[in-house]
Amino acid sequence: MKTTFCTNKEEGPSVSSQDRTGSRGSAKAKVLALVGTGALLLTGCSAEAKRGWLPNVERDTTNHTAAIQDFWVHSWIAVVVIGILTWGLMLWCIIAYRRRKTDTGYPRQLSYNMPLEIFYTAIPLVLVLVFFSFNNTLEKSINKPVDSEVVVDVRAKQWSWDFNYTYQGTEKHFAGTQAHLHTDGSEGAREELPTLYLPAGKSVQLDLNSRDVIHSFWVPAFLQKLDMIPGKTNHIYLTPQVEGSYDGKCAELCGEYHSEMLFNVKVVSDAEFKAQLAKMDDGHIGEEYDRQPNTVNGVVVEHGEGE
Repeated sequence: MKTTFCTNKEEGPSVSSQDRTGSRGSAKAKVLALVGTGALLLTGCSAEAKRGWLPNVERDTTNHTAAIQDFWVHSWIAVVVIGILTWGLMLWCIIAYRRRKTDTGYPRQLSYNMPLEIFYTAIPLVLVLVFFSFNNTLEKSINKPVDSEVVVDVRAKQWSWDFNYTYQGTEKHFAGTQAHLHTDGSEGAREELPTLYLPAGKSVQLDLNSRDVIHSFWVPAFLQKLDMIPGKTNHIYLTPQVEGSYDGKCAELCGEYHSEMLFNVKVVSDAEFKAQLAKMDDGHIGEEYDRQPNTVNGVVVEHGEGE
């Protein structure tokens, strides 16, 4: 008996992944070229780009700014590398496994690779845990309480700042008044703003309090910002290391004149710091000047007949 085998020439070639990969060596070369180009571009970055466009001009403005800057920049480098790798693999799959003109029918619709699926599920989880670990370590080191040489009780109020200093057994204070922006848009006088003086090279503890509503203490060059909440004291521990003048502001919308709640920070020598303290009034202006809504609302006003 003669057996005949029939073929269907119209069916065309089957869809096979092995036929779609192209030149693996060429793909690797392109990826290496892309990475090399990125590294070359990074070496030619400006000073602003090297610090990740953070507002601290000096790397060691405080004892914390270098670590914060490094964490910020390295995080972005890691994210960009992961993004390029992910986008590159997506683009490669789109091109390598695209449908050819000679293809007929449909590729296999139900297909999976268990090791690969475990891999691309575990890797993002590991990345998140690594980021969390570095961030947690840095945050703990920044917020670790320090037996500071200078303690400043910073009290925010609508819309200015009071500074109470404790240094070498001496208590001094500065009571700030609200700054006023010029109605014509011209630049105001910085000298009229409340000024927080800090000695360079000495550990400082900032006790952050609010006299009325929620404010936020922010000196952009210090790379630290913390809320100021009525009835709760938050703390910032740092050591200013570079003398100079820095801008400060409230970073929490706190009412009509929030934009005018500005202050200066001047990091000066120890001798200049002592000279500035000598010009200030003695003692502290503490919580006795805070707004006390419970006390005010608790007052019962008796009205006479006919009132």
